[in-house]
Amino acid sequence: MATNYVLIDFENVHPSNLEVLKLHPFKVFVFVGSNQAKVPFDLAAAMQALGDAGQYVKISGSSKNALDFHIAYYVGELAAEEPGAFFHIISRDTGFDPLIKHLKSKKIKVRRARDLVEIPALRVSNASSNDEKVSAILKNLVGRGQARPRKVKTLSNTIKSLFTENLTEQQLAALLKELEQGQYIKVSNGNVSYHLPH
Repeated sequence: MATNYVLIDFENVHPSNLEVLKLHPFKVFVFVGSNQAKVPFDLAAAMQALGDAGQYVKISGSSKNALDFHIAYYVGELAAEEPGAFFHIISRDTGFDPLIKHLKSKKIKVRRARDLVEIPALRVSNASSNDEKVSAILKNLVGRGQARPRKVKTLSNTIKSLFTENLTEQQLAALLKELEQGQYIKVSNGNVSYHLPH
C-alpha cells in the first residue's frame, strides 16, 4: 500500500484536527518556521499520539519562502525514495501550485489542501447505513474545530464532499434531519449551531 505523506506548512496553517490522521497510516511532517518558538499543546499532543509517524521539521533561515523550499525539498527526496507515495501539502499558499503542476507532469501524486479534512483519503467511502454516515459526519465536524460550516447550504456541501457516492437531495435532507433529531445541530434561519460529542 502506498504511503500517504502529509506536509504541514505551520507558518501558514495551524491545524486543530490532527487527530483525524490517527486512524490512518499517514506519515506527518510539521514544518515550523525559524521564528516560531512555540507550538500549541493540542498540536503537540496529537503529534505525540502519532508516535514515529509524526515528525517536526524546524527550518533554518527566515527568508521569504524558506519554509516552502524545505517542503519542496522533502517532497522531492521522499518521491525519489518512494515513487508510488501520495503527498498532501497542507497550506493556504497558492505558490505551491506551479510546483504541484510540474510534479504531477512527472507522475508524482501530490496535491495541496487548506485543511486536513480536504484530503480525499480521509473522506468516507464505505459508510452504507445512515447511522454510519451520521457517525462519519460527526467525526468530520468534530475534527474541524472552529472551522465548521455556519450555514445549512455550506454544511450540505460539506456532507456531500465527504462521501464518494453521490447523495440525492432526499438522502441529504434525511441526514440533516437525523443530525437535528440527535440534537447535534440546531438550524435557525439557515444558520447552524453545534452540540457535538467530544
